[in-house]
Amino acid sequence: MLRSLFSRYAPCLLCGALTWTGCGGDSSLPPGGQDPRLTGGSSSSTTGAAEPCAQPGDVADESMLKTAFEDHFAIGVALNNPVFSSVDEPRAALAAKHFNRTTAENAMKWSSIQPTEGEFAFESADAFVEFAEAHSMQVHGHVLVWHQQTPAWVFQNASGGAIDRDGLLARVEAHMNALAERYGSRIASWDVVNEAFEDSGALRATPWLEIIGSDYIEQVFAMADRIFPDAKLVYNDYSLYNTGKRDAAIAMAKALREAGVRIDAIGEQGHYNLTRPTTSELDAALTAFAAADLDILVTELDVDVLPRDTTGADLDDTMEPDPAIDPYVDCMPISMDQTIAARWSALFGVYVNHAASISSITFWGLDDSQSWLNNFPVRGRTNYPLLFNRLLQPKSAYASVVREAEL
Repeated sequence: MLRSLFSRYAPCLLCGALTWTGCGGDSSLPPGGQDPRLTGGSSSSTTGAAEPCAQPGDVADESMLKTAFEDHFAIGVALNNPVFSSVDEPRAALAAKHFNRTTAENAMKWSSIQPTEGEFAFESADAFVEFAEAHSMQVHGHVLVWHQQTPAWVFQNASGGAIDRDGLLARVEAHMNALAERYGSRIASWDVVNEAFEDSGALRATPWLEIIGSDYIEQVFAMADRIFPDAKLVYNDYSLYNTGKRDAAIAMAKALREAGVRIDAIGEQGHYNLTRPTTSELDAALTAFAAADLDILVTELDVDVLPRDTTGADLDDTMEPDPAIDPYVDCMPISMDQTIAARWSALFGVYVNHAASISSITFWGLDDSQSWLNNFPVRGRTNYPLLFNRLLQPKSAYASVVREAEL
């Protein structure tokens, strides 16, 4: 079966661009009938010079990630439906081998669980939790309250207008109760509120804020404490290395605790690029969270290697396609592969130094072909943001990360 999967999907798995029959697009071959990505080819620069393509990383025994970091923190991965349903058997096996914690990329979001009021669709979430339990993986629940991927009906009354504060809080409570009844203590931690702050530290303008008011985070965490007493409760956000957002998150956590409301941890998403955050910025953020007595979960780690105008992970910050900002369609040149590996090494060097404060690090996707960054902020690009390539082989970045565990 693995041989047939390889022969059908290898071309698009290597490049990430869905342009071959069996991958969802056109079946035409490049000139000469062979794909250089399958023959150790080269990548052409804008000057016409060719550079050899990167090969899999030099990992002699391919140490399991979860074993390499067992003395530091749990190692997690975000999974999609074909993987945790074991339809994609090679990826399911890879996930089970390397990770001891997992997050459903979409299956536990409100739009997936309760697309229509009172009508719950638990099939995918059930399969996800069962997969995790079968492979002794901690389950992280993502997400209870977020302004994205929440159905419009949640914020509407019976007439289609805006629901009132009490009505919206009642819907949140009913949603949480349904999840608690279904999964209970099987969920080790929950992203209770996601992305509530702007980079400046101001509360983001969302229906949650508009309808419930500025105390909505407190109200939601108080509910979660009551309904999920055994779960770690997390505030999750991106770009928390920005001082405005970081200080606002810490002040929020302090205010909740002073009000007697439990918040256990900060979810530092970790959607980074090759230059931000600097290691100093990351170190400062982790130091500040630890000083505030907040457990740290790195929840959505990837490294965007393609050019873009923005940082962070705001789904509204999109860009138009342009070949100039999709430079590695053919393959990843060796020099850039080395740059990426060095970046991963630097990040994990910081994480290892803060291991006493970090409970887990979760990669946002299993391999390069699975990453949301192939379609954000530009649709249809070829990105290389994770540790495994499109043939599920460990990359140079994998080897550099494992070495940090051994230092």
